[in-house]
Amino acid sequence: MNRLKIHFTQILFVFILLALPAAHASSRAAHTFSWRGEQFLLDGKPFQVISGEMHYARVPRPYWRHRMKLMKAMGLNTLTTYVFWNRHEPKPGQFDFSGNLDLAAYIRMAQEEGLWVILRPGPYICSEWDFGGLPAWLLAAPDTKVRSTDPRFLAAAERYMKRVGEEVAPLQITRGGPIIMTQVENEYGSFGDDKEYMSAIRRMISAAGFDVLLYTADGADKLNAGTLPDLLSAINFGASDSPEKEFAKFSQFRQNVPKMCGEYWVGWFDAWGQHHHSVAAELPAQGLDWMLSHGISVSLYMFHGGTSFGFMNGANKYAVYTPDISSYDYDSPVDEAGRPTAKFFALRDVIRKYLPAGTILPGLPPSPQMIQIPRFQLRESASLFSALPSPVRSKQVKPMEFLGQDYGLILYRTHAAKSGRGKLEITDPRDYVVVLQGSKRLAVIDRGLNQSSAEIDVDSGEPLDLLVENMGRVNFGPNLVSERKGITEKVTLNGEELQDWEIYSLPLNDILKLSNLKFSAQVKSRPAFYRGRFDLRSTGDTYLDMRGWGKGLVWINGHNLGRYWSIGPQQSLYIPAEWLRKGFNDVVVFDYEDHGSRSLQGIEQLILETTEVRSK
Repeated sequence: MNRLKIHFTQILFVFILLALPAAHASSRAAHTFSWRGEQFLLDGKPFQVISGEMHYARVPRPYWRHRMKLMKAMGLNTLTTYVFWNRHEPKPGQFDFSGNLDLAAYIRMAQEEGLWVILRPGPYICSEWDFGGLPAWLLAAPDTKVRSTDPRFLAAAERYMKRVGEEVAPLQITRGGPIIMTQVENEYGSFGDDKEYMSAIRRMISAAGFDVLLYTADGADKLNAGTLPDLLSAINFGASDSPEKEFAKFSQFRQNVPKMCGEYWVGWFDAWGQHHHSVAAELPAQGLDWMLSHGISVSLYMFHGGTSFGFMNGANKYAVYTPDISSYDYDSPVDEAGRPTAKFFALRDVIRKYLPAGTILPGLPPSPQMIQIPRFQLRESASLFSALPSPVRSKQVKPMEFLGQDYGLILYRTHAAKSGRGKLEITDPRDYVVVLQGSKRLAVIDRGLNQSSAEIDVDSGEPLDLLVENMGRVNFGPNLVSERKGITEKVTLNGEELQDWEIYSLPLNDILKLSNLKFSAQVKSRPAFYRGRFDLRSTGDTYLDMRGWGKGLVWINGHNLGRYWSIGPQQSLYIPAEWLRKGFNDVVVFDYEDHGSRSLQGIEQLILETTEVRSK
């Protein structure tokens, strides 16, 4: 009998435990988020959104919680994030929401840290991210038009949005989660004025299960083009703008609706060959003070920028093409390595003034440990041409997207009909072209300098090589529509089109697959890979000092850190501790040039020094 009582008690205890999550979810589901007049309402009471933007794809997963704790320590109540289509669907129909791309885990963690979430799923996101987050495979068809009612684009976008909904629609406030708002498209008014397209995007977001407040965000001068009558609108502007004037424009567009700055640019991004952009802390602090004092909601862009690792940096194309650097430090309140800056404390002082009486902000979590790595040598090298893959043979050149390639390098090889000096013209070079014959460099054609031709001395007896680097797709404005990479149309020499090409795809998406490279103590031809290693007794965050090198890419233990270029401003590359290990660590550097330096060291700071100023 006593055994039966014990057994019954155990069963009852199990049932109680099983019931606890349901009760917890029920309590969460009690929250509501809506609006009336000029106010957002949380559980029917006025609520002022004080948010910060931070992107899971730019921050190593072990640091997500640390950065969220910094948000709470500043006084923020909401986290805003984009969703990165090109990372989640690298190939049509093949989705990845694992590891650092686990969006649902990111949002759940925000809720655990007491933060609401604003979701910005696109499908286009800008964000100084390659192709504005659109997957490059959309460009495989010659006449596909993105961000339009092209049925192929809408079908692909709908498939993606449905998958996003499966991941995170259950995490909306309507179902006990932290997501309070979802953005429709992104700054569309700066691109077009197609209401049918915007309606299609709104419908697919709703069909994906998003039933929280939907909104759009544009510059104040683009509001009419970028939104729909039944959607809320936010406006985006920077610290150098007058919030009073910007919201005066907004009031001319709409009244008796909540006012929100969807992106308050507290810093700015950097491009190769430009000086580093910085914004004095008092400027965003003054604008934030004005907005909070007028009951206006705001999201700081960026609270913490992080890093556009690998090939994920975007670019702009106006008078000239300007690719962005790998660091997305953005002169943010929290720097690239996760350390609060003077701007953090200036903005926190402003926010503190508008918190409910008696509110005590949590203390700051400790900053990540930074380490130094003593200088070490890269003693082995291998020519890029020592392990080329099988080529595609084509009468005409083809852009890399037509060959199923998204990122990296592409090599075009042919022969000139006769030797001599001639004018080589490329239509169009996308983006950085090194012209070679054997180990001899004949020219560099740089789209960033508006170059498309060069005078070269060519030998008909040797292959003529055009090595092209995709430096990042345009992420903003009308030029992103046709942003294919490699060589997009043709190559001529003295007016005659060169034909009969061997085309080698070099995506460099897995450096471990370059094991067939023939490394030796000396390299006889460039561009080349350089290999070395260093030994660590303990790990931590660090920056790889690239001063003394030319232009290229770096991998640590197989992880692509991003690009470096001696012209600056970025002269060091961030390495998160999780990519290092105790004992030996392997480094591979790809470099076009020979500047003599074949050594590296780890330092504690991002170095932003411009050695060659280009057009802005």
